[in-house]
Amino acid sequence: SPGRPRRRLDPRPPALRGLPGMHLLCVQSDGVRQALYGIVLDAGSSHTSMFIYKWPADKENDTGIVGQHSSCNVRGGGISSYADDPSSAGQSLVECLDQALRDVPKESHAGTPLYLGATAGMRLLNLASPAASANVLAAVTRTLTQYPFDFRGAHILSGQDEGAFGWVTANYLLENFIKYGWVGRWFRPRKGTLGAMDLGGASTQITFETASPAEDPANEVRLQLYGQHYRVYTHSFLCYGRDQVLRRLLAAALQTHSFHPCWPRGYSTHVLPQDVYNSPCTAAQRPPTFNSSSRVNLAGSSDPALCRGLVSGLFNVSSCHFSRCSLNGVYQPPVAGNFVAFSAFFYTVHFLRSVMGLPVTTLQQLEAAVVTVCSQTWSQLQARAPGEQAHLPDYCAGAMFVQQLLSRGYGFDERAFGGVTFQRKAGDTTVGWALGYMLNLTNLIPAEPPELRKGTDFGSWVALLLLFAAMLLAAVVLLLRRARSAGAASAI
Repeated sequence: SPGRPRRRLDPRPPALRGLPGMHLLCVQSDGVRQALYGIVLDAGSSHTSMFIYKWPADKENDTGIVGQHSSCNVRGGGISSYADDPSSAGQSLVECLDQALRDVPKESHAGTPLYLGATAGMRLLNLASPAASANVLAAVTRTLTQYPFDFRGAHILSGQDEGAFGWVTANYLLENFIKYGWVGRWFRPRKGTLGAMDLGGASTQITFETASPAEDPANEVRLQLYGQHYRVYTHSFLCYGRDQVLRRLLAAALQTHSFHPCWPRGYSTHVLPQDVYNSPCTAAQRPPTFNSSSRVNLAGSSDPALCRGLVSGLFNVSSCHFSRCSLNGVYQPPVAGNFVAFSAFFYTVHFLRSVMGLPVTTLQQLEAAVVTVCSQTWSQLQARAPGEQAHLPDYCAGAMFVQQLLSRGYGFDERAFGGVTFQRKAGDTTVGWALGYMLNLTNLIPAEPPELRKGTDFGSWVALLLLFAAMLLAAVVLLLRRARSAGAASAI
């Protein structure tokens, strides 16, 4: 009738109209799965981050399924900064833990594992004061046990663990261990694994697969994942994280110059020597006598050459008792394969590219970009990034350190640097040690290879195949009838 909208007719044969429904049946068979959750608190030296992960409840021997559900950054410093007030370390976590109560369905609370892993900040505190470190861990444990999750402990990770779990996370997310093919079978990709480089606040880690045994057994980890054996080189350099490097450079500037060559010209601030020398990383630089309450006014000079000299002083590359070393006499085989660099590596290069507008595709371009940012005055930097006042003075020193660490420390040449990707996330999941840590502790990566199987249960596949065969037969019959009708019409 005129008042009723005309229905659009589907021009396809009736048998073919059922194919979208067939696709929906495939999707729905996976969509009704109940989800499981896991929570990891990454207690770093400068701050704590909470990550909530999610995966299907029927996950057995799968991969590439566990992903990041949500995250939360804890306000304030890392838990190691509460050494003199341990109870506040636990209290600082409450806001994010309350978010976890909302993000994880209530019926899943009791079955959700909760972990806290502390890294280099707590490793340093444990070196300086084991009692203070124990008090902080006890305080955060008291807070975490008050929540309805399945709390499984607060621990300090070793540097080797931090490096290895970061490597596992990166390669798991990028499906380098094993991949699920479109034919419903698992297969091992031929592209190999990626190396992983992490730059935190108090330490930096380099980890990559190597074919030969390590000359120093302390730098080798052997893993068995999905039936495949991996020999992995890893080392963590304590006191070589970004925050501790900046503190060490500040201590060196106080001793050797009346100015800071890595700070921009036109910038100055008051420095408390007590704050500079109260870290185990700067203890060796502490003067025999100094006034703990004194304040020193220090100004920047925008001097790339002097800044490079200051940063080079952090690297001892002269002594090596192995066939090859990175820095400070630490054994390292030549870097091999492609790498992903995350955490402060990513943020430093992202600043050079996005804020400064500089290309960083080659090692030569990185060096030129460092010289450019270290030549900027304070007013020039402020004009480029007005919203980053707190971090702007330190970008020169941070970029100079990254460039020196990669080239002089780890031994990346132009060819090897071309295989480095600076990345913060893979998909929606943050790259770091936290996911690898949880995958290990919850046994979500099996040692043995998964069985070769189809993506949907056998009964569903039989029903789908029968349905498809029936629709295909109906389509053929329909087409034959239309052909005969057309032939009869033409004969008339």
